[in-house]
Amino acid sequence: MKPAASIILFTTIAGVAQGLAVALAVATLLGVAPAAGLASAILWVATGLLLVALAASFFHLGHPLRAWRAALMWRTSWMSREVIVLPVFICLTGAWAVLASNGAAARPVLAWLTIAFAFLLWYCTAMIYACIRFIQEWAHPLTIVNYMLLGLSSGLVATCALAVLAGETRFAVGVVPWAIAFTAAAWITRGLALRRNARLKPKSTTQSATGIQAQRVVQKSMGMTGGSFNTREFFHGATASVVRNTKRIFLVFTFALPIVVLAIGIAANAPAVCLLAFPLQFAGLLAERWFFFAQARHPQNLYYQVVS
Repeated sequence: MKPAASIILFTTIAGVAQGLAVALAVATLLGVAPAAGLASAILWVATGLLLVALAASFFHLGHPLRAWRAALMWRTSWMSREVIVLPVFICLTGAWAVLASNGAAARPVLAWLTIAFAFLLWYCTAMIYACIRFIQEWAHPLTIVNYMLLGLSSGLVATCALAVLAGETRFAVGVVPWAIAFTAAAWITRGLALRRNARLKPKSTTQSATGIQAQRVVQKSMGMTGGSFNTREFFHGATASVVRNTKRIFLVFTFALPIVVLAIGIAANAPAVCLLAFPLQFAGLLAERWFFFAQARHPQNLYYQVVS
């Protein structure tokens, strides 16, 4: 599949924002919430990121002014459900940010609603891809698990960075073990997904796609299919070497480096070092999301083969 930059940015940025909001909500429920200033900053950053993600999502639409119509198919479409849940979550996070800025104490019900809508948004976003049964790389529960764990991991790492910037080193130190734990958990489940996908065998064959029942079918020319919608939208155009290297990059930057940096920051009693973890991980997340789309093999490519 061809990775769309707008979707990569939307899912990555929104995931960080959801993780930030969930981290604060859980801390609030556990009675270990940070100072009002940091709590307000976390909520405003989360709201801002959600708005940026929403804006990014419009760039892949052919007719952005008709975007509101996407919500009309909520009975059958996970994208429609996502379109409904996202604005609700933005309003919820924004309202909490306003209350926190005015010094109002967060009520448990607000924290629970934030957690519920964050996970509902992750589920809707992941199901857009997990429900597509003919793309085997996506059609698995691990797709949903990975969207949630990557969001929680990035949100916790971002929370550490914001806490350090705000001078709340004690809160940052308390969050680091959770950030490491969820990053490690995300690493494990993403690794399981990669292992599963590497063993997949296409259910269709070149013979069934083309209707030619010869023992060996090889594409010699794109012919009249060259430059069509199918060849533009379902081929990422990168070489196999680029795809392999992207996988190595995102495994290192999304998981290994953030864990090492956070561990060094705590072991050396230097919380400022933890600031490096978020930009490293975010770069890795962009590569991970590109790979997520590029790895997906649409069955139509058995017919069109490769763009020559």
